Amino acid sequence: MIEKLTHFDENGQAVMVDVTDKRETARTAVAKGKIRVSADTMRAIVEGTAKKGDVLGVARVAGIMAVKRTSELIPLCHPLPIGKCSVDFRVDEEALTVEAVCTAKLTGQTGVEMEALTGVSVALLTIYDMCKAIDKRMEITGIHLAKKTGGKSGTFVNDPEFAASPKGDGAHA
Repeated sequence: MIEKLTHFDENGQAVMVDVTDKRETARTAVAKGKIRVSADTMRAIVEGTAKKGDVLGVARVAGIMAVKRTSELIPLCHPLPIGKCSVDFRVDEEALTVEAVCTAKLTGQTGVEMEALTGVSVALLTIYDMCKAIDKRMEITGIHLAKKTGGKSGTFVNDPEFAASPKGDGAHA
C-alpha cells in the first residue's frame, strides 16, 4: 500500500497540512547524530581549550534555539509551542566521537520530529564551526529520529537504546 503524501494537495501543490481537527496529545521526539573529530579536536572539546570557547555549551544552546525556529527553516513545518527541549552530548574519547541527543516535547496537534532533527543537526554543525580551525576533516554522521511518541501513529522506535525495554523507553529490565 502506498501512503498518500500529506504535504501536497490534489493538484500536486505543496501545502501546510491542516491539523485544526486533530486532537491534542502529548508528543515527544528524540533525535541523535554524531560528529567524528581528530584527537586534537577531542582534546580541545574535553579540556575546554577551543579558541571559540565552550564547544558543547554553545552547541547545546544552538540546538535548543534551532528547535524553537524549525518552522522558519523547514518550509511546511507548523510553528509549535515547544514545552521542553534538551540537547545532551555523549563524548567517546576513544572513538573520537561526540553524539548529540536532542529531545523535544509538547502537547499539540502535530509532532516534534522535525524540531528534534533540526536541533541535533544544528548542535553538530555548531561543534564543527567552533572546531574547524583545528580540523576541517570532521564528519557529521548518523542523524536519525531515534524515537517518537504521541499522536495517531503512537510510538515509533528506531534506535537500539530505546528498543532495549518492552516500553521502548530505553530502560533496562
